[in-house]
Amino acid sequence: MGRRFGWLWAAYAASAFGTWLAFDAFSLIAILVLHVGPGAVSFLAAVGVAVGAVVALPLGSWLEFRRKRPVMIAMDLVRFVALMSVPAAFVLGLLSFGQLVVVSVVVGAADIAFQAASGAALKALVRPEDLLVANGRFESTAWTATAVGPPVGGVLVGAFGPVVTVVANAVSFLLSALGIRAIGGGEAVPVRVKSPRMGDLVEGWRFVLGHSVLRLLFVNTMAVNGLIMVSAPLLAVMMLGPLGFAPWQYGLAFAVPCLGGLVGSRVARPLVSRFGRRAVLLVAGTARACWPIGLVFIHAGISGLVLVMVVELGLITSAAVFNPVFATYRLEEVPADRVVRTLSAWSISTKASIAVVTALGGVLAGVVGPRVAIGVAGVLLLATPLLLPRRIG
Repeated sequence: MGRRFGWLWAAYAASAFGTWLAFDAFSLIAILVLHVGPGAVSFLAAVGVAVGAVVALPLGSWLEFRRKRPVMIAMDLVRFVALMSVPAAFVLGLLSFGQLVVVSVVVGAADIAFQAASGAALKALVRPEDLLVANGRFESTAWTATAVGPPVGGVLVGAFGPVVTVVANAVSFLLSALGIRAIGGGEAVPVRVKSPRMGDLVEGWRFVLGHSVLRLLFVNTMAVNGLIMVSAPLLAVMMLGPLGFAPWQYGLAFAVPCLGGLVGSRVARPLVSRFGRRAVLLVAGTARACWPIGLVFIHAGISGLVLVMVVELGLITSAAVFNPVFATYRLEEVPADRVVRTLSAWSISTKASIAVVTALGGVLAGVVGPRVAIGVAGVLLLATPLLLPRRIG
């Protein structure tokens, strides 16, 4: 799809590998360095996302009428500086739980702005008929990074401590900025046809909620993502605590199943060609909700590790089929002059739902234990396929 798309893809790959190399780095730092409990770990996972979403709220309408690639470069540099403050404070003996919270907020807000701008940049760079292929490539890259990053990061954590992976993640954003800069070519400044108004802040939500299919997909993705992410900090506490898994085993448990992500992202387009977009979204969207309940049976030893891998393999394969098809449909349906605001609204809502549900999961885990909290989230996930649209254009 051309050199310019190649550079965008390379930039995405750099940041994806860095992010997954530092998989759950802040949770690991909180557990292994600052020695906090499950409630604090869940709070850390939730508050960064929630406050980051609030901070990013006014950015959507501002970004819509700015050139997208300079914004993406700026957000990469913001994430680089914020993340590098963590190892700097660690070396000086000044690292605190409060700093982890602040950095997670800054990175969370920059993530939302970058993702919204990148969606608009992708739509401008590739032909409409190539969108599914492009999203499939991003999806396969993400799962490759997820497969390779955590075990390598686990080895680095075991050898040098969790802070070293934060450095790697920061450098990956610097490489991403260089890749986006290398895209080159002109980028026209979008023309605002109306004066700025407060309604611009909610235009993305207004469009999504007024679209019969996107409205259902919006609610479904918020519910699914929130309930899936509940288990992340709780599993970290269980596996690295009472179950006695080493950091490299924890990383391996989530890395090996990502091979299913490669398979799912590669077969998404052929499945759509054969069975149609509606059938693929319904089947894959239903399948991804059925696996996480199995995590309630996690136990110590090799068999427990294998159990986590099997559950994650099923979940990831299903999600890898669903995600590029869903992302392509969403980009096709959103008008070019509303892409950033719509993707910002979507991302803010999804991250806010993850934050709220994760925080509630942490509270529940504090009362009844992490295993029961994981089970409750798994049961609720089984109802989410009811939110999938039955008619898709």
